Amino acid sequence: MYWSLQIGGWALYAILQSVAIILASDSGSSSTNRIIFVFYETLLCLLFTHVYRYYINHWRWLNLGMVMVIVRIVISTFTMGVCMYFLRIPVSIPLGLFNSHLAFNALDILVGSVFYAFIFFLWSVLYFIYNYFERYNKSLKLEATVKEIELNNLKAQLNPHFIFNAMNSIRALVDENPSKSKQAITQLSNILRNSLASDKKGLTKFEDELKIVKDYLSLESIRFEERLHTEYQIAPGSNDFWVPPFMIQTLVENGIKHGISQLTQGGTIILKTVIIDDELKIQISNSGHYVNGRKKGLGLTNTVQRLKLLYGDAAYLRISNEKHNLVLTEVKIPHLYNL
Repeated sequence: MYWSLQIGGWALYAILQSVAIILASDSGSSSTNRIIFVFYETLLCLLFTHVYRYYINHWRWLNLGMVMVIVRIVISTFTMGVCMYFLRIPVSIPLGLFNSHLAFNALDILVGSVFYAFIFFLWSVLYFIYNYFERYNKSLKLEATVKEIELNNLKAQLNPHFIFNAMNSIRALVDENPSKSKQAITQLSNILRNSLASDKKGLTKFEDELKIVKDYLSLESIRFEERLHTEYQIAPGSNDFWVPPFMIQTLVENGIKHGISQLTQGGTIILKTVIIDDELKIQISNSGHYVNGRKKGLGLTNTVQRLKLLYGDAAYLRISNEKHNLVLTEVKIPHLYNL
């Protein structure tokens, strides 16, 4: 990329200079000599900027602050401009373009040096801008890779945690009710199949996540029998949203584990969605009481981390006590095109 831009850029400079000479000149031999001089000048500029690049990287100017970089660029480009002015003189002599009165005139030296310094300054600006953007893109790729690794680690923690609880539920049914245990195994296989598919992506459709939740609650209703009641209030348009795989199931599981399972009479799980301003609010209400400040379990901690990694500050998880001994867990998810 560097050599493509370097050679291409200076070649364009030489071509534009040559075209300007041809259009402005009346003498064929004179214009030919000037074009030869321009190509020598261009080659010299290419060598100057290549050596200049070497020292930029060697002295690590890209790691310096803006003020320090600008000072160094101004000094170095002006120095190169002066050197460039005098190094072009030896070639101008055999081409018949040398004029001693003009070449060594103080004003001409200053004007010529400033011209070349300006060319080198533009080169420096383009070089630094390119490298800063390249570094920024690399940092974004690195950040995305780190996030992907963290998300995979979180999913790796979550899936065994869920499978362990589901297998315990099925184990309790094997002797007591074999037919229901077969049904439970079928439901678990559906969940695991969805789990394998969701591992390939960071998000899943809400409708697919809802199927997992319904299968999970069917599993739990077999274990709790009449002690668990479920209710769904899904807003139209919810299926247009994408959510982290197993997030809702984890929150439902948390409500059963810390709420309903602690109550002798059992309780109710209500899954409700609301769409406001292109944002999906998922509300999970469960019987029980939330103790504020209580240490979060693996599932909740995991969910908070995943939301932060995927959405930043555009999503949140809140838990609060509602009336009638209900605990409300609310998650806000932005639409994908709003990220």
